Formats: sequence, C-alpha cells, structure tokens
Amino acid sequence: MLAISDTGVGMNREVQSHIFEPFFTTKGQGKGTGLGLAMVHGIVTQSGGRILVYSEEGRGTSFKVYLPIVEGLAVSPTPGQPVPAARGGNETILLVEDDTAALEVARRALQAKGYQILRAGSPDDALSICADHKGPIHLLLTDMVMPGMDGIELAGRLSRLRSGIKVLCMSGYTEHAALRQGLLTTRRSFIQKPFLPEQLCAKVREVLDAESEGGAGREE
Repeated sequence: MLAISDTGVGMNREVQSHIFEPFFTTKGQGKGTGLGLAMVHGIVTQSGGRILVYSEEGRGTSFKVYLPIVEGLAVSPTPGQPVPAARGGNETILLVEDDTAALEVARRALQAKGYQILRAGSPDDALSICADHKGPIHLLLTDMVMPGMDGIELAGRLSRLRSGIKVLCMSGYTEHAALRQGLLTTRRSFIQKPFLPEQLCAKVREVLDAESEGGAGREE
C-alpha cells in the first residue's frame, strides 16, 4: 500500500465523486487538463489494484493505492536498446504544445536535425502562424489535449488551410486509449509521451517519408 497525503484545501463530496473522470478539473481554463488522476486510476486498476481517496475541506486529502503482491523471483531489468540516430531534413514543422518545457525540448531536438520549426503555444497561435506563414508547412506536430481545441480538431482546420500537410499527434495516452477516447483517428500518426528526442526525430522522419511516398506531395 502506498499512501500520499497533503494539508491543502481539501475537496467536498461532489468533487471527490468526479476526480477520476477524464477531463474533470477544478482548475481554471488553461490551468489543467483533468487527465492526471484519470491516468493514475487507469494504471492502478489495469495492474489489478485500487485507489481510494479521503478528503476534508480545509484539512487536506489522502490517497491510498493498493497493488497486488506478486510472488516469484525478481527479474533483473535488461539494458535498453540504444536508440539509433535518426535522419534529419530541412522541412518546415509547425510544433504545437501548451507545455513550455515540452515545447522547447521538441524544438531543440528537431532543429538540431536541420528542420525549420514554427512554434505555437496554443491551437489559436498555430492557426495564426499557419495563416501568416508564406512558405510551405510540411508537418503539423501537435499535442492532442490542449485548452480550447484538441489536436484532432486543429489538424482538421489546418488541413483545410494547407492541403497535403502531414500530421503527427503526441499524447501521454497510449494509442489504444486515445482511439477509445475519440482523441485520435486511425488516419493520424501517433507518438506516445514521454519519448526520447531521437525517438521523436525518427517518428517525424518516418511520417514525412511514408506520406510523401504515398502520394501526398509537399507544398512548394
């Protein structure tokens, strides 16, 4: 059993009844996605455990996580396989991410490979950049869950502005969960967070190459 407690403002019973629901949040617009506890609940239950919450307004909140005991010999972890260096390119990528730190990590990794990066901290920023940018935009690399507009809606709107633009979606969800939640369609390429910079660069190259070979020509 793992117990975590705080001495914060606490929650009333109504809030407690919804805290594990995807997208439920008590924070203001743009302050949270409402996915954190939903993901924790999913991981715990898929592992055969359960999570309980106790909270009093003005006194704080406690979470208790119960996980099943696994009998048998512990298995030593095997060293991970090194990630091969990904090929770069000179295409223009519109990178949309509302998490500033994640935005910068992705930008640096892709710029180091030679890509031209247009940064956007929100879907509205992305639409403005797309409208103002005079050159081609070869790929939209977007987070899937953002305030105001999700990545799939953004991709649809940009596709109408930029015929032939490729799309790669990022999310902390697994691909299966994203499809189930309606956040992703089978027509969109996907990479799960967290990822290594080289993994991101490899996936970007894969999407650009595969879709170009499939006949979706680049904008000139």
